[in-house]
Amino acid sequence: MDSDWGQRSSQELMSRYVSKETGYKVPKEGWRICLAHEFKEKRKPFQAKDVSLSNIFKHVGLGVRYLKWWYKKTKIEKKAPFIDMFGAQPLNQIYGAPLGGIGGGTITRGWRGEFCRWQLNPGMYHYKTVNTNQFTVCLRRDGNTVYQQVLSVEHPPAFQSWNWGYCGEYAFYHALYPRAWTVYDLPGQNVTLTCRQISPIIPHDYQDSSLPVAVFVWDVENRNDFTLDVSIMFTMLNGSGLKDDESGGHWNEPFHLEKDGEAVMGVVLHHCTTVNPYTLYDEAHCTAKDPKGTGSGLWSDLITDGRLDSPTGQTGRKMTRIDDCSVPAQSRNTLEFSLSWDMPEFTFGSRERQHCRRYTRYFGSGGDASPSLSHYALTHYTQWERSIEEWQTPILQDGSLPSWYKSALFNELYFVADGGTVWTELPEDADVSGGLRSEDGGLPAQPDIIKEFGRFAYLEGQEYRMYNTYDVHFYASFALIMLWPKLALSLQYDIAGAVVQQDPTVRLHLMNGQCSAVKTKNVVPHDIGDPDDEPWQRSNAYLIHDTADWKDLNLKFVLQVYRDFHLTQDAQYLQDMWPICVAVMDSEKKFDLDGDGLIENSGYPDQTYDGWTVTGPSAYCGGLWLASLCVMCKMATLLEKQDSCLEYRDMLDRGSAAFDKLLWNGTYYNYDSSKRNFSNSVMSDQCAGHWFLKASGLGEGEYQVGQKIQRALKSVFDLNVMSFAGGQMGAVNGMRPEGVPDRSSVQSDEVWIGVVYGLAATMIHEGMRDEGLRTAEGCYRTVWEKLGMAFQTPEAYSEKNIYRSLAYMRPLSVWAMQLALNASHVDQSTSAQTKAAEQS
Repeated sequence: MDSDWGQRSSQELMSRYVSKETGYKVPKEGWRICLAHEFKEKRKPFQAKDVSLSNIFKHVGLGVRYLKWWYKKTKIEKKAPFIDMFGAQPLNQIYGAPLGGIGGGTITRGWRGEFCRWQLNPGMYHYKTVNTNQFTVCLRRDGNTVYQQVLSVEHPPAFQSWNWGYCGEYAFYHALYPRAWTVYDLPGQNVTLTCRQISPIIPHDYQDSSLPVAVFVWDVENRNDFTLDVSIMFTMLNGSGLKDDESGGHWNEPFHLEKDGEAVMGVVLHHCTTVNPYTLYDEAHCTAKDPKGTGSGLWSDLITDGRLDSPTGQTGRKMTRIDDCSVPAQSRNTLEFSLSWDMPEFTFGSRERQHCRRYTRYFGSGGDASPSLSHYALTHYTQWERSIEEWQTPILQDGSLPSWYKSALFNELYFVADGGTVWTELPEDADVSGGLRSEDGGLPAQPDIIKEFGRFAYLEGQEYRMYNTYDVHFYASFALIMLWPKLALSLQYDIAGAVVQQDPTVRLHLMNGQCSAVKTKNVVPHDIGDPDDEPWQRSNAYLIHDTADWKDLNLKFVLQVYRDFHLTQDAQYLQDMWPICVAVMDSEKKFDLDGDGLIENSGYPDQTYDGWTVTGPSAYCGGLWLASLCVMCKMATLLEKQDSCLEYRDMLDRGSAAFDKLLWNGTYYNYDSSKRNFSNSVMSDQCAGHWFLKASGLGEGEYQVGQKIQRALKSVFDLNVMSFAGGQMGAVNGMRPEGVPDRSSVQSDEVWIGVVYGLAATMIHEGMRDEGLRTAEGCYRTVWEKLGMAFQTPEAYSEKNIYRSLAYMRPLSVWAMQLALNASHVDQSTSAQTKAAEQS
């Protein structure tokens, strides 16, 4: 059940709603907020000026190198840096569920109804509210207009003759991704409008889930004793508020499409940019009327008879569409709209080659698919909704799960589509492993799963512009492997192909200031590149770090290979990945400096918190190493590689003994074994290796990491969770044994939401269900209810004032909690069956 403090937090979001109307079939579960709500706390992004003096001294060299690189990138090359420490995105507490499927671009509609975040060019975001993009309602009785209102609480300078400023106290927004509802109780009219938006995000669907479309369904409830005629007008700009909207050459045209006995009308908006042109399409009963100046002509036209006169042929940049219906007394009627956008082929920032989006397999790449896409959406959205409800209902109806968790589980999925995501066809000339074939330790040039299901990439974050950042994907991957497993495996094949390649070109690395090879063979890359460059060809990690420094990436690859096999039972995948797992584990062995079976860091940065340099074995990388040895033993057994199994078993036995001896202090695993001032800090993520074993059906008997996991988790809960911020903000990354946050590094006193969800999953696996839910609840309440960060969950926040990197990949790890809950249900069922059998 929801905690008392959590219930108060949820109620605060709706405290200003004065109506009693609940809308038409709006679900109970989800994120709900009154349109008049104002968030009290206004946080600022972490920037270079927020680094403490002590940490500035530690990283002065990195700072100088970054500043030089930033200046060259922004002032000379005139490009946006993939991480901008001087221009972080400010917090706008306005975002709602994004529109569109996976990989075709997204348009975000805010919870107050504004169209305000755009990602049509792949991976490149801009945050511009286009005020002219609005819905307007007109009510008529006996031929006379009795009410006409723009359904927006704003008072923008555009179209001043329109009736803006809807009273937000009479409306609320409700999100349960991939659907969202806005309920308007029209003041004094006895009419309630419920706008439902639907995007085709459907688990295990690899066709419709790729479509760049959304549907708006308006349910109109008339509680009067007389009939009303109701019109809904949808105005939309040809563009997204950027300067190129004014560049000229853009045009609109009306369109009529009849197919399979269904006829629809719409307006095509041709956005004719030099790079990556696209079309928008709005479908229903429509007009291509272009509002001018203050918009008074269009407003008067609508108010006269609830309809618009429509010119023929091409028109300017703005489009208006209208649909109407008659609603009898004490009755309901429905209006339907669809919105689609078609950018079938695109180039990334380097302009080196064209990429073809996944949906073109079904709708062609000619750039004329918008009408067909919208027609398809309007004739299939009811089927989409049935599929969505079949998927969500068992979880929503589980009374043992708290309401906040159900909201977090589905609403955090927004990032699968809105993570700058691209889903493309594999080019005919592509070779994922650079010419190295399977018999030589590589892969087929075009693995079957990528050919059939396409290439998939998503950003580390909307502000950290790196595709498929692998150490973060380690956490986020649970959403993909559980809901779109073919995409998860496709991504793994792409990473595996990069592992076996090398680039001996020498380059300066920003982190350590040293020159070394761009890419070392048999090492997992940090990412596959920046959308402003050429992903799948160049990686940003090669600039930040020497890839040989990232020991945890290799281990995370191995752990994901077996986890994915465990959940999919894809034998060919396991067979293909085995030699690459062996190669990356061989790369790790050299870090076993003492020959005790446990790798050491030896001054290299542990991929935990930037600036927290580790010497000797650490709880995090040490645990991942031992877990990797466990799964290598398991895979060797399955593949009948007996010699390999014995080799990894020997290292596992020796490493496990060394791990406990060097790091266990009686209540938890020390951060590292260096004996320095902060080496005994309590790290929230110290059991990450064990977590992945449990998620893979292991973690017990001969396949486990340590014997003291529950005791360590209890210490983390007592210190990192309950001793931090009153136990209401999740788990802080690092905590001192005396109950004070560790501030020895830039990130040690942060809360990483995605890490917390993984920690909660680990607790649930270990039978600490209540502790796990309490831990995760603090993050959800903080992000979604206190800080106003809905649909832009950041990488991190501090106890006060600061957040870092909005709209981040890692929080998708909330699906690891669902996997743990599923496993606990299976365990309980098995236990009950065993007990019943014994009694009989």
